[in-house]
Amino acid sequence: MARTYADDPRIVMTLDAGGTNLVFSATQGNQPVVAPITLASRADQLDACLGQITRGFTQVQERLPAPPVAISFAFPGPADYPAGIIGDLGNLPAFRGGVALGPMLEEKFKIPIFINNDGDLFAYGEAIAGFLPQVNEELAQAANPKRYQNLFGVTLGTGFGGGIVRGGELFIGDNSGAGEAWLLRNKLDPTVNAEEGCSIRAVRRVYAELTGMAFENTPEPKGICEVGLGQAPGDQAAAKEAFRRLGEVAGDAIAQALTLVDGLAVIGGGVSGAHELFLPALVDAVNGVYHKAGDPQRRLVPQAFNFEDPTQRALFLKGDQRLCLVPGSQRQVPYDPSPRTAVGLSRLGTSEAVAIGAYAFALRKLG
Repeated sequence: MARTYADDPRIVMTLDAGGTNLVFSATQGNQPVVAPITLASRADQLDACLGQITRGFTQVQERLPAPPVAISFAFPGPADYPAGIIGDLGNLPAFRGGVALGPMLEEKFKIPIFINNDGDLFAYGEAIAGFLPQVNEELAQAANPKRYQNLFGVTLGTGFGGGIVRGGELFIGDNSGAGEAWLLRNKLDPTVNAEEGCSIRAVRRVYAELTGMAFENTPEPKGICEVGLGQAPGDQAAAKEAFRRLGEVAGDAIAQALTLVDGLAVIGGGVSGAHELFLPALVDAVNGVYHKAGDPQRRLVPQAFNFEDPTQRALFLKGDQRLCLVPGSQRQVPYDPSPRTAVGLSRLGTSEAVAIGAYAFALRKLG
């Protein structure tokens, strides 16, 4: 497993880059060491945007108790992340044709620069200090010898982000494109990608369709969630169905990923706050079946358990431990014939997971 770096004295400067704002900070021992600094992105003018990025890191550096050893942050793709080159971005339109952001910052600050996708860093943070270690700790407390090393993380928000951690290491891919969950196929409409079925706009669109409301007049998912939970006036059935469909699409996408990753799955992002309305449908989709002649075929080899449901969590932690006789001897070895996985929510919060992931990634690279 990867180191947690919770007691590491080194400081890494970080950035949360969005189309509207740039939020700068710094981390030491998995904790922030300065108050966040927020600057406008100036996303439509490249020189202005780059100036804001430089200015933000300079202001953070001036407030640090010791010199930083690196800069590590999430930035939208497409990008050649290892080279620090940003490609054509949708929400930061000034970046076109390839912008060498990493090398520019390296020349300015004279320290190593690490840039990654936010979905990747979210998954890495949860693998370092969030969902993955908590599951393993609870397995140990339950006297279950099973331990997990692999994690698939997704974020549900404006988009549908993803990241893969394998054996404690962030899996980036040969083209910086591993874990691109948003491009998986949409179960309910195979002509479009999964993001169109499990994002903020997806929830609003379904609610608008079912209520006859104009899309621009629909509440944000938080408001639709309140309707679905009976906490606000509105069409409760439509709200529940909007989130149920999100769960079905997201669950099918997670099942596609877990077929290859074979690990745990963790969910973050702003929409995850409505988990009461979509998580059961999501786990049901992960446990779905293929229909063919004869008996149905399970969607996954392992059974998926909802880690937020106390009954399912207890069954997952218990497993099916038994002893297996070694042929030709009297010796018995432990055996659990029930492959399983768990799907749960972020233990750190999305922003904190990204920050810890960025911090750990930089220190792991520095050695």
